Amino acid sequence: MTIQQMLKALIGTNSISSIIPDIDHGNRDVIELLAVWLADLGFRVEIMPLADPRKANLIATLGSGPGGLVLAGHTDTVPCNESLWQSSPFALTERDNRFYGLGTSDMKGFFALVVEAVRACRGQAMKQPLIVLATADEESSMAGAKALAAAGKPRARYAVIGEPTGLKPIRSHKGIMIEKLVIAGRSGHSSNPALGNNAMHSLNRVLTELMAIREELKNTYQNPLFAVDYPTLNLGCVHGGDNFNRICGNCELGFEIRPLPGMDMAELQSLLERRLLPLGEPDGTPIELSHYAVPAFSAPDNSDLVRECEKLTGHGAEAVAFATEAAYLTELGMDVVVMGPGDIDQAHQPDEYLGLERINPMVDTLKRLIGRYCIAPDPVPVAPRAQ
Repeated sequence: MTIQQMLKALIGTNSISSIIPDIDHGNRDVIELLAVWLADLGFRVEIMPLADPRKANLIATLGSGPGGLVLAGHTDTVPCNESLWQSSPFALTERDNRFYGLGTSDMKGFFALVVEAVRACRGQAMKQPLIVLATADEESSMAGAKALAAAGKPRARYAVIGEPTGLKPIRSHKGIMIEKLVIAGRSGHSSNPALGNNAMHSLNRVLTELMAIREELKNTYQNPLFAVDYPTLNLGCVHGGDNFNRICGNCELGFEIRPLPGMDMAELQSLLERRLLPLGEPDGTPIELSHYAVPAFSAPDNSDLVRECEKLTGHGAEAVAFATEAAYLTELGMDVVVMGPGDIDQAHQPDEYLGLERINPMVDTLKRLIGRYCIAPDPVPVAPRAQ
């Protein structure tokens, strides 16, 4: 199959993941496509099922040994609004020297280029293993990456995650803390405030306190590697009440914090609880706070893979604000770089595309990395310590 044919098959297979059950799909069909292609190239294929039977990870291995290279990515996509697209998001469309379709950039397109690079290396002996890793639910829950970390596999020395970075190596990214705050009030007739407990009054205190916390974080933590060099706090959504003439009986607030590498997310969550949960007491409105977090990532200063990717691409390694699965692979002992052919500006947007000019350079870079770490590797070094 050509790259275009592989892209067509991948994009045409709906694998949207979402926290909203009605639009959440499985990724199993994408996993099985990749499994067939890689098995045909001689890989040993393992499909790791997740709790949801529609979802799975793929670990495909060529060769054996204590070192080796992982080429990794997620097989799910974000939801999309088809009416905003010029062409179907589930049909690969070529125009303007670009391939359009949901996942071309973020990040199904990476897998087609991986298969092409592997095919070009066919027939050469692998002195260290090459592993293609495909995960589920990166865009919603990180369930796939978490399952791998819990299982302690795969084991390898180096890993490239093909998220959209414009062919630039990324050595560091912020984490993300998604917070859901629920205020339980008591509704009543608005003509007499004593008839209820207004959750919106407590929300006002919460918002004021969050703005104070935001400024404290900005003034306390900085990292010059990042374009936005401080941790951000974003108020994302709010829902509450049901009519103008009823005391507001409940409110929900969704917000996020993007901490810098090195910040302790458990401590930050504890700070939020200490500062926010008591704010409902004056109004008799209990507050609950739930957390979901993806860790920040930072490659070690002596990362061999960072240096190699800088040499191959001609770009110095950078830092980005979006989160990836990198921390989970780091937890497995790998030296990790995030680097892929797409652009983050195209991700999660209508008319997502991958520029055709990115294809050959990415395939060539992958071939060189396979050669460096699998076909003609140095002796396996001691793993660098994360900084």
